[in-house]
Amino acid sequence: MTNFKATFFLYINQLRLYIKRPLNIFDTWAWKGRLKWMPDKWYLSLMFRSKMGYWMNWANPQTFNEKLQWLKIYDRNPLYTKLVDKYEARKYIAETIGEDYLIPLLGVWDKVDDIDLEKLPQQFVLKCTHDSGSVIICKDKTTFDFTSAKKKLYKHLSINYYYPSREWPYKNVKPRIIAEKYLESTNLNDYKFQIFNGKVKNCFVCSKRFSKEGLHVTFFDRKWHPLNFTKLYPKETNALAKPVFFEKMIEISETVAHQFQFLRVDFYEFNNKIYVGELTFYPGAGFEKFNPPEWDKKFGDLITLHRR
Repeated sequence: MTNFKATFFLYINQLRLYIKRPLNIFDTWAWKGRLKWMPDKWYLSLMFRSKMGYWMNWANPQTFNEKLQWLKIYDRNPLYTKLVDKYEARKYIAETIGEDYLIPLLGVWDKVDDIDLEKLPQQFVLKCTHDSGSVIICKDKTTFDFTSAKKKLYKHLSINYYYPSREWPYKNVKPRIIAEKYLESTNLNDYKFQIFNGKVKNCFVCSKRFSKEGLHVTFFDRKWHPLNFTKLYPKETNALAKPVFFEKMIEISETVAHQFQFLRVDFYEFNNKIYVGELTFYPGAGFEKFNPPEWDKKFGDLITLHRR
């Protein structure tokens, strides 16, 4: 009886939440993958309302996050599928700016069980080609838990990254695993440049990723002046040095992204060299709040949509 009562009251409380906020039903079903049947535009409208707190304006999008949703629906350049594929994107980068800007590739596999650990160096990085968040770092192969790594890779390979946020370029990416050289550094910052209609307007730095303080994200304009807002993570309180190859990063970003309405190009600066990390069309899937909120509109003003 005790278990029955506990379960009963659990469902009652859940029902109250659904009545108070009906979008909780959408959130739950979306999280469980039960809304794959729903058209992209309907799905994104509901998700946008749930995550951002206001309804998406499809007819006249104004904010940065609104315009990213608009681009998901109305900008369907088939090249995007190649560019979000971490393996295929390497070919595009090599053809556009040269192989010197690529992190050395150690291997590519269709299946987890095809990975031959013996052929990899003592340090390396594994990642899936079709998603975000599947990065596995091996700093010492002698203590590396390959069994746990394989479980994580199995899980990620089974997920179609398109469905959760309807980022359509991911829908037909072939799931694979790549291994890249490990860039060993105690303070390897990630520099992310945002290109609006072919021009870099701002960038941000991901710092302290593996520190006790946790990830910090700090935004700058094109002249390396700090921008006074945050998104998800705190910004650095201490001054960040401008990267040595800052101007070159701008040049590369604009070369890579010259034909797109919006693109983010990620860089690492390591051992006096620049490496391109990945390319992103929809940062945060277009569901990240700005603090203060007016910066969402300021960034939105930087994108001129090409309406067809």
